[in-house]
Amino acid sequence: MKTNTLQNVADFSGTILIPVFETYSKSIVPITFNGLEITSKVFFGKKDTHYLAEKNNNAYVFIGLGKEIDYKSLKTIFRRISSKQKENFSSNVALVIPEQFTQDQVEAVVSGLLLGTYDLGHFKTEKNAHPFLSADFTLNLVSEKDYLATAKKGIKIAKAQLATYNLVDLPPNTINPKYLANWAKETGEKYGFDVEVLGQDASKIVGLGAFLAVGKGSENEPQFIIMNYTPAADVEHLKHVGLVGKGITFDTGGLNIKTAGMLHMKCDMAGGGAVFGAMQLIADLQLPVKVTAIVPCAENSVDAKSFLPSDVIHSYSGHSIEIIDTDAEGRLILADGLSYLIKNFKPEYIVDIATLTGSSVGTFGYECGALFTNNTEMAKKLQENGDAIGERLWPLPLWDVYKSDIESDIADVKNYSGKPVAGAISAAKFLEYFTQEHKAWAHLDVAGVAFGDDEFAKSKHATGYGVHLLTKFIENL
Repeated sequence: MKTNTLQNVADFSGTILIPVFETYSKSIVPITFNGLEITSKVFFGKKDTHYLAEKNNNAYVFIGLGKEIDYKSLKTIFRRISSKQKENFSSNVALVIPEQFTQDQVEAVVSGLLLGTYDLGHFKTEKNAHPFLSADFTLNLVSEKDYLATAKKGIKIAKAQLATYNLVDLPPNTINPKYLANWAKETGEKYGFDVEVLGQDASKIVGLGAFLAVGKGSENEPQFIIMNYTPAADVEHLKHVGLVGKGITFDTGGLNIKTAGMLHMKCDMAGGGAVFGAMQLIADLQLPVKVTAIVPCAENSVDAKSFLPSDVIHSYSGHSIEIIDTDAEGRLILADGLSYLIKNFKPEYIVDIATLTGSSVGTFGYECGALFTNNTEMAKKLQENGDAIGERLWPLPLWDVYKSDIESDIADVKNYSGKPVAGAISAAKFLEYFTQEHKAWAHLDVAGVAFGDDEFAKSKHATGYGVHLLTKFIENL
């Protein structure tokens, strides 16, 4: 997508997008633009409405924003216009930027327009290409101010989120651990971060026992993916952030097989997908922060070789784990991911992200992710950055009273409390056990927000949650 700046649309030919803040519905003063007049009976800028007009071979799309609008709603509105009005777009589009728009609002609009090109029909034989994806497409920004840098940032955000959409939405017979390892290598080479992959044998040598236990029942070899981004420019007092994402490419539940919801378990690597997308975006934006990210990728399948309930396995940290439930597998691979990250890379800040528990969905529904941390400053920063872009978080406690939920008679710790209550909290306490009391660790349980229903498809699909949140948190450290 090429971007350009125009002062006005006097000599423009193509599609013109005009965002309009809401006016009085019974106003006698029409909305005017470039010789067009629209009465309030037809359109007055009400949120989630639009009006299409044609004049002098130009298509004019007036887009209602309401009286005020937040980042996420603005992004969604322009994704909707891009997705559902694509037949009205030419390869030359002018976006008229209102005077009261902020840089963030321009970013949201441009990002939303590009997200509207996403098509869930990856394997359909007949597909209609979006005009925005043509080689000669140009987005012209109509404003007296220079928003080109902001628009380019919005494009980079959308590209990273689109990459995550693909990774989460593609089926498990395409997205297996090897696919994700190859994706990481290719993306790292393209955008500028280093990638190391530990396969079955290498993982066994270094002692990633909890990680390997989960993948024992699958014919797809587990891949422990380590990514390192270092800014090209010298940075004084360089901060170092560690990310860990759950990369379960499909979750049957193992021998404690799922009795409901298995259809959607290709999304169980959405936390890892968010980390992959964030690494692409962090490198693309060339943020002045060192980032080490680990995505342990495995498939939790049913087989004679699958790990068993009541097994005792040995983690990378050296601690033993009693397996109560093989469907509590995500925390096992995260435990080894966190331990490996802390021991070998020693980051100042750590954030792990995972579609970890149905309990978090039971608590918050599909409106926000569950946030666990004992670092109040991290909690504040994560929430503030999430609120700013519509990727919301809300805290749950890590009180020591919940420690008893993971205590085992036979091992150092057990992977599941066995109780029908406080599941998200006991899972977080399990992860905390493997953080070596790190002073700046946060766990994000995003089971309710990483994959869901919306107007852009008939079936559940990826939301890209976490890509922008993680990047914005790191950008604003």
